[in-house]
Amino acid sequence: MLNYDSLSIPEATSLQNELRHKVSLQTETGSIATIAGGDISHNKFSDTVYAGIVVLSYPQLQVLSYSLVTAETKFPYVPGYLAFREVPALLAAWEQIPVKPDVMVLDGNGIVHPREYGIACHFGVLANHPAIGCAKSMLYGGYAPLGLERFSESAITTPNGIKGFALRTKAGVKPVYISPGHKISTNDSIDIIKNCTLKHRIPEPTRLAHNYVNQFRIGNLKAGYHVENVQQGLFDF
Repeated sequence: MLNYDSLSIPEATSLQNELRHKVSLQTETGSIATIAGGDISHNKFSDTVYAGIVVLSYPQLQVLSYSLVTAETKFPYVPGYLAFREVPALLAAWEQIPVKPDVMVLDGNGIVHPREYGIACHFGVLANHPAIGCAKSMLYGGYAPLGLERFSESAITTPNGIKGFALRTKAGVKPVYISPGHKISTNDSIDIIKNCTLKHRIPEPTRLAHNYVNQFRIGNLKAGYHVENVQQGLFDF
């Protein structure tokens, strides 16, 4: 398994600056039939991480399968370097999936990042697969105020131009922050996330991945790759 434990922050910065040139912002998804969300859970003060990827039909958003792994990491939690803690375990979960989903959504940023290489870029480049970042908090850049209505959006700008969008997925709640990770355009990224948004603030791929990995961490689900046999609504933690 990929491991970044021995990497220093300056070395991690150098790797981000090197790999960011591999990011493609040209959409290569083709027709999308499946979409996945990936997330990590962990116990406080523990080096063990619980990684999960949940595969959904698109645009129906029914759970088809899920992949769960545990891994160890000693790389510190440092804003802007989330990928070095989480991507190795997420790639291990990815490798267990026999038929890859058409698009991967990560709970974190894509090119809305100081070095334009957030976790969605890191995962997308290493997996060589279309990836989108959908973050719950703002890491970098700025945007004009949003309206309070559902699907109000505002472009996130950095000194290098428009890199993503703030999107209010539910009326009156805090927005999420969407940016492409790899092999997908900025505009297509927000359109796909809109199609993945139901009644919750967090879009279904990453919302369900978050729920599955938490259930895994507390022992209600087992490691491995599993095909789902029930409708999403019946297994919606």
